[in-house]
Amino acid sequence: MRRLLIIAVAAFTFNFSGAQSLKTPAPSPTQTVKQDFGLSSIELSYSRPGVKGRKIFGDLVPYGEVWRTGANAATTLTFGSDVTIGGKKIPAGKYGLLTIPGQNEWTVIITKQTDVTSPAAYKQDQDVVRVTAKPVNLNNKVESFTIQFSNVRPSVCDLKLMWDNTGVSFPISTDVDAAVMKQIDDLLIKDNRPYYNAAMYYMDNGKDLNQALVWFNKAVEQQPKSFFVVYQQANCLAKLGKKAEAKAAAEKSLALSKEAKNDDYVRLNEKLLAELK
Repeated sequence: MRRLLIIAVAAFTFNFSGAQSLKTPAPSPTQTVKQDFGLSSIELSYSRPGVKGRKIFGDLVPYGEVWRTGANAATTLTFGSDVTIGGKKIPAGKYGLLTIPGQNEWTVIITKQTDVTSPAAYKQDQDVVRVTAKPVNLNNKVESFTIQFSNVRPSVCDLKLMWDNTGVSFPISTDVDAAVMKQIDDLLIKDNRPYYNAAMYYMDNGKDLNQALVWFNKAVEQQPKSFFVVYQQANCLAKLGKKAEAKAAAEKSLALSKEAKNDDYVRLNEKLLAELK
């Protein structure tokens, strides 16, 4: 009898431990997205419920109520540097993302709370900023709730929410120019001066080309064999209308590119020389 009892207990223990280890797919899987933005990044974490034949907005997700903007865990955004949303400057850090869906208008909430999973847990006095956004009808149905970064530019991107046939987006911006200009001011007083990067920033962002050329010239002095540096010097000269000097620099870069067997810069220099004829 004792032996039978031991066998029964062992069998129960085996079955119970086996059930405990059973792993099945999450019905609303978590997604983490890290987007390089400005001079740092934004990290997004949220859960992705499916439509599964249900009516979503105005039913499963009621209008006029705080929504955790996903399923299961709270939805969060982590900003690697200061950003601006709705005209409000938000310091770098981790925040919660909540929404109040409406038929004609949504309210997007950035909150200090990073653990809101139900309307009852939400505290309005923890809001960092609220912005309104107009929902749009999507051409294609989105089965899994999706949040993504779109229209990513150096200082502005859009955070886009899509589910079922509804899409909502709002812009996030960051002051890249001020941060880069401070770096330039700080670094150009040091011995190892980033003349090339500073010149490229000035040329790419419509700043003083004459100053950019001064830095390109210094960059060439630092790296006289760098075909890409000489090419950008030629490019800057061309933009300034210094055609003869631009042609000479492009020819030098072409020779260096051929020596380095870099076909991309060979083509770029040949194209620039053709434009300078």
